[in-house]
Parts: sequence; structure tokens; C-alpha cells
Amino acid sequence: MKHNRQSILSKDGISYLIPFILITSCFALWGFANDITNPMVKAFSKIFRMSATDGALVQVAFYGGYFAMAFPAAIFIRKYSYKAGILLGLGLYAFGAFLFFPSKLTGEYYPFLIAYFILTCGLSFLETSCNPYILSMGTEETATRRLNLAQSFNPMGSLLGMYVAMNFIQAKLNPMSSIDRSQLCESEFQAIKESDLSVLIAPYLAIGGLILIMLILIRLVKMPKKGEENHYIDFFPTLKRIFAQARYREGVIAQFFYVGVQIMCWTFIIQYGTHIFMTQGMDEKSAEILSQQYNIIAMVIFCISRFICTFILRYLSAGKLLMILAVSGALFTLGTILFHNIYGLYCLVATSACMSLMFPTIYGIALKGLGDDAKFGAAGLIMAILGGSVLPPLQASIIDLKEIGTFPAVNISFILPFICFLVIVSYGYRTVKKEW
Repeated sequence: MKHNRQSILSKDGISYLIPFILITSCFALWGFANDITNPMVKAFSKIFRMSATDGALVQVAFYGGYFAMAFPAAIFIRKYSYKAGILLGLGLYAFGAFLFFPSKLTGEYYPFLIAYFILTCGLSFLETSCNPYILSMGTEETATRRLNLAQSFNPMGSLLGMYVAMNFIQAKLNPMSSIDRSQLCESEFQAIKESDLSVLIAPYLAIGGLILIMLILIRLVKMPKKGEENHYIDFFPTLKRIFAQARYREGVIAQFFYVGVQIMCWTFIIQYGTHIFMTQGMDEKSAEILSQQYNIIAMVIFCISRFICTFILRYLSAGKLLMILAVSGALFTLGTILFHNIYGLYCLVATSACMSLMFPTIYGIALKGLGDDAKFGAAGLIMAILGGSVLPPLQASIIDLKEIGTFPAVNISFILPFICFLVIVSYGYRTVKKEW
């Protein structure tokens, strides 16, 4: 066990500590982007007087960028290097963030969607580059543990994103409720919209500046090029080869449903909590801010659980721990559906403890043994982030129904996350049984 601890960031006498620290910081940067965005579904819905379904187009644009750019990113990385992919990713991230300013000047919703799409094209380059790069920074035996350690810093960025969303966006938006906004005359509505959009874009402009600093820093530091000698792009034969492996193929499916469940649970905790608190007599804005505090608690739990689970991986196989956590997540989701009070919200918060390990573990299991094909394998797993684009609008359309029979529609909508957890249970079970 001592040897494993020493070798997690080195191989053949070469230490990867400095590159590991720099690349791991990128995990926090895309965590920030992900989780400042989830509360924006509700914010944009209010600012532009839209339904939850229209507001969820933010997630469609956001995760659509991941999907569209994953394989072009893999081809770019194969032709050049992981470092080149990371630099281009940071550049697109900053450019998308800066586009929030001209988007605000238009006063329209759709330019923001374009800005999100470009920003996440950058995130797609980052994730397609950084995840397999971390896997390569040491021995294959320690690869999943190493990726889990790097991914542990992702929720720290997420926490900062949530904190900024709550304190620098949600708390500063005009407190007028959605119902009151709908009754405003056009000139009053435009004045409030203009003020709210100015509040909303400020953090994005700030993070754009930080990303540029990070880009310059990584550009100046010498990075290892281990395993990057092959620049031959054998695209379709490589895809055929990796998708022929059941462990990889089913890993992509499991990742699609994992990202879907994560985004649904973190996005619609705002709607879920707001519904509960408003039935207790709270006004809409106070209910939203309190719900976002529960979202932050969920992320703190996620962050702590990631470190705990990374430690447990030394004693339990990745597949077994994945299966246990997915079963627990399914049970908590049932509680979210069946309880119509604060206990349902507690159950929803608890799902974050179960989700903490899933992305890097599915990733590590799926890419195991792919060797140089891991660059394209990584792209398939990043494309699976499309689950965050496809599933939240489906849940939003259920929430918009308000009630289904005697049940609040927001409760019933969590049947989708429940199904997602069952798919992940199956992948963990098949891994434990070594069915591939």
C-alpha cells in the first residue's frame, strides 16, 4: 500500500506533481462554470418572463457545446497535444464568458445561449484533454484513484460557482416575483430586465479574466508529453475498436445518465425547495435564496464525499462502490418523490453524497486498457455529457404541469433521476461481476 501512495503521481522515476497541480486547477475552473449556470435556469426564466422549459434551454446550449466539440477536440489533441487542447479550451472558455457583455447589450435571450455554447465548447476541449492527461500521469494501476483525486477539486470550483450565483446574482436581482413581473408594462419590464442582466453578466466577465491568466500560466510552464508520440488520426477504425468493447460502450451510456441525474438534482433543487417553502408561506425570492443555500449544502456534501470515496477506493473495488452509491441514490430519490415536505428536500440533498464518486469512476472503468485509444475514448465519454442537455428539459416540462393528480409535478418529475440511478446500478453490477 505504501508503494501505491508513492507512485500515484510518478512513473519510472519521473514526478508529475507540478503538471498535476496545474491541470487539476482546470477541474475547479469548469466546476465553477457548471454550477454558476444551474441556478441561471430559474434566473433567466424570471428575467425574460419565460417558462421553466424555456429557461432550461440554458442547459441545452451548455451541454450541447460539450457534445458538439468532444470528437473535434479529440482529433485536435491527437494531432497536436494535450497541452494544446487545454490552451484552446481555456481560450474558448474566456471568449464565451466575454460574449456575455454584447449579449446583454442586445437585451435578448438567444445571444446568451450562443455565449454558453461557445463557453462550453471550451469546456469540452478542457475535459477531453485534462481527464485522460491525468490518467496518464503515473501507473495504470493508480489511474482511477489519481483521476478521483483530481476530480475532488472540481466540486470546490462548483461550490464557488454556487456561492457567486447566490450572493452576486440571485441576491442582487430585483426581488419582484414572476407573477408581478408578468403584470408589468413593457417599459417597466425592460428597465428591470436591463438592471438584472447587468447583475447577471458581471461574474462571467470576471471569470473570463481569470481564465486568461490561467491560459498564460499553463502556456509558460513545460508540460510532459508522455504517450503523445502517435499523431496519426485513424478516426473511424478507432471508434469501431473502442465501441466494440462492452465496458467502454456501456460506460458511455452510464455516463450519459449520470450527468443527467447530476444536472437534474442540482438544477431543480431550486424549484423543489421553492415549492416547499412557498407552501409554508414564504415569498418567492426568499424561497429561491433559501433553496440555493440547500444547493450549496448539497455541494459541500458532494465535495466531502468525493474525498471520503477516493480513500475508500483503496479498500473497495471501483465497480462495487459505484453500485452501492447508485442504489443509495435511487433510494434517496424515492424519498424526494414521496415526501412533500422538508424531508423530501433532505433526501434530494443526500443524493449528492451518492453522486460524488460517479463521474471519474465510470470514466476510469470505461477507459481501462484503451491505451492510446483513450484520447478518442475520452471524447465519447465527454459527449455523454449530452445527458445534461437532454434530460433536464424533460424534467422541466413535467414541472411546468404544476400538478399531476394530487401530487405536485415537481415531486413526480424526480422519477427521471430515479431511472438514471438504476442504469448506473446496472453498470456497477456488471463491473463487479466482471461481465466484460
